[in-house]
Amino acid sequence: MSRRSIVFCAFAFLAAALFVRLGFWQLARLHAKVQRNAVIAAQQRTASVQFASLPSDTAGAHYRRATVTGAYDYDRELVVANRTRQGSPGVDLVTPLHVAGTDTVVLVNRGWVYSPDGTSVDRARWREQDSASVTGYVEQFVPDAPASRLRDDRIVRRLSRREVAARIPFPFAPYYLVATGDTAIDRPVRREMPALDAGPHRGYAIQWFAFATIAIVGALAVIRRERRAP
Repeated sequence: MSRRSIVFCAFAFLAAALFVRLGFWQLARLHAKVQRNAVIAAQQRTASVQFASLPSDTAGAHYRRATVTGAYDYDRELVVANRTRQGSPGVDLVTPLHVAGTDTVVLVNRGWVYSPDGTSVDRARWREQDSASVTGYVEQFVPDAPASRLRDDRIVRRLSRREVAARIPFPFAPYYLVATGDTAIDRPVRREMPALDAGPHRGYAIQWFAFATIAIVGALAVIRRERRAP
């Protein structure tokens, strides 16, 4: 075989090995997504419980349906920037809820409101009643990252424990509640439970395996041609 053919075949087989590895990586992601969906589905089937009765570990409480009653603290409300809904820019409003008999507040994601720049919003416009009984599902804080540097201290880019602790002067629960239910015109659009689709991972895996097949077939064709050459 010529040197050029040897180099081509070596590259093709290395590429095929990489494509196969990427294909199995996508299958692993598909498996993880299926397991996550099973957990969410199981939590959706459980009846709503009082927030205070949830386990302290975030994994055991994640996606559980719960209800909490208390008084909103709108003065310390957080605006989570750059949250889209059906392609429109907006923000999520996250409000501390003071629960009677405890000094620990529960953060409640009251929902999404439209914002042209993804940050600016009239918080007073979207206030609800001071006292509320909120039903929703439990969500985890995102991993900590460097603190946001925005013009308004109430605006955060991600809802992490570090961001919350820097702005809320009270102890707060290890997870927060995402309010669900019917949406009214005078309040934020309530969020829905996470979608249970399997995602594009299966299709991506098939594509990577197809690329690997093409690379191997191409290399074998070159080898066969070289052997037939006079």
